[in-house]
Amino acid sequence: MYQKAYGIIETLAPLHVGASAGEETGNLNLIFRDQFTLTGIIPGSSIRGRFRADMRQEEGKVENWYGKDAKPGQPDSTSEGIVKFEYASILWLPVYCPNQPVVRVSCPTLLKRYQKLTGKPPRSFEPYSYYGKTSSKTLFFNLGFLPLGNEDRTLAEYMPENVSDAKTYLLLVVEDTDISMIHDMALYRQSRVALDEKQKKAKGGAFFNVEALPEGTVMVFPIALRKTFENQPVNWEEFIQETGMNKPKELYFGGLESVGFGRTEITIKLV
Repeated sequence: MYQKAYGIIETLAPLHVGASAGEETGNLNLIFRDQFTLTGIIPGSSIRGRFRADMRQEEGKVENWYGKDAKPGQPDSTSEGIVKFEYASILWLPVYCPNQPVVRVSCPTLLKRYQKLTGKPPRSFEPYSYYGKTSSKTLFFNLGFLPLGNEDRTLAEYMPENVSDAKTYLLLVVEDTDISMIHDMALYRQSRVALDEKQKKAKGGAFFNVEALPEGTVMVFPIALRKTFENQPVNWEEFIQETGMNKPKELYFGGLESVGFGRTEITIKLV
């Protein structure tokens, strides 16, 4: 019923997709997180909205692929979209490590999602296994020392080829229970303030902190395209051409785009 594909997102700048926090967490603007691994995600609605907005310049194409909007006073004026998007999860997260100096970290749950989306044969992932050059069998993170386990050369197959410096940094698999702590340690954080016009002090309510996924984060999301629509076959190549995704493409996601956040490079591949 559906043609399946997946997208690879590489962040080229810090990425903030989330919402303002309430008083219970102060003035920290949090990113959206997966409920199980507690790692950052981009909701499917955000991905769909970005793709849809990018195609809006071409008249008539948006309604064809994404469905018609509801019109006031016209019942049943909406229509189903041909293309479907799900949320993007982290595949590899860059983490600073003094003796490396960067390690790309993942966990079994995140790797298995990539495995399913890309159609790779099922396999298990051993915690603390690694692949790549390392100067020591012990890594030092802010949370303490982490001894490396067995080398797993097959992890190279789980790093998309189009990612910058794909073979440069060490790949490390940690326990599902550890990834949330390492994730929070790796996040990019920044304080922002608007000053009063007459005094060198923050305006009321104009001081806040923001967190974001760091530059170099690799994410994956699934795409589904109906094989037929209104008794007509759907051409995948036509969708790729009209979205401009026949080659890697830069798109912005999330908020704070005007101050250097959200720039990514996206590659689409068929399963």
